[in-house]
Amino acid sequence: MTARWPRAVSPLLWAFALLSVVHLGALLAGVLPVVQLTKPVLMPLLAGYALARGGPPLLSAALLFGCGGDTFLQIGGDLAFLVGMGSFAAGHVCYLLLFARYGAGPAAGRRGRAVAAGAGYAVLLTGTVVLLWPDLPADLRIPVAGYSLLLTSMAFGALRAGLWAAAGGLLFLLSDTLIASGIAHWPQLPAPQFWIMLTYVAAQWALADGVLRSVSAAPRTAPARTPELRAAGTA
Repeated sequence: MTARWPRAVSPLLWAFALLSVVHLGALLAGVLPVVQLTKPVLMPLLAGYALARGGPPLLSAALLFGCGGDTFLQIGGDLAFLVGMGSFAAGHVCYLLLFARYGAGPAAGRRGRAVAAGAGYAVLLTGTVVLLWPDLPADLRIPVAGYSLLLTSMAFGALRAGLWAAAGGLLFLLSDTLIASGIAHWPQLPAPQFWIMLTYVAAQWALADGVLRSVSAAPRTAPARTPELRAAGTA
């Protein structure tokens, strides 16, 4: 994988890191205008960084769909929540396509582990939905359950892209479970939005880095030989 814009890689990464710190600090300090201004900018910076490093455009699309979700969830209200959830769902589909293209399947001797991991994620999904279901608003139960299925599939698929991506998938699960628990009016941690955003930002970074590592490790297909080259090779 060759960087597209080498000079932009470090500035974009530093900008993302610094803005993440500012955003999280503003959440702790309760400075709402700073929170609202910085949140929609985080994922575009990470998307720009991924693109500058030579990552596939589909990775930047996944991160930009995350930006859409961030923006709509910040608006508030059931309709904005559903639109935001749909935007995140589109990002998860992008990730699944990336894992299928660049990820590595389990080795022959480790397929049993993959099956066990899949069962673990299935149990996690079922338990979470069953526990949340009675406390969710009736009109959000089906959308949340469907989204949870897609999110868990993404987290499981992230295992194909290595440890970083797998950690990102789990952190995304944790972040969105914290959101769902708030909607269900469960008891919350102190400064709940801080923990939601901390796990979310870390999740997106780990997923992006995992995909970039997988792209770098993926074998490149040799270019097809033209008739002229074939003739020269047999001369």
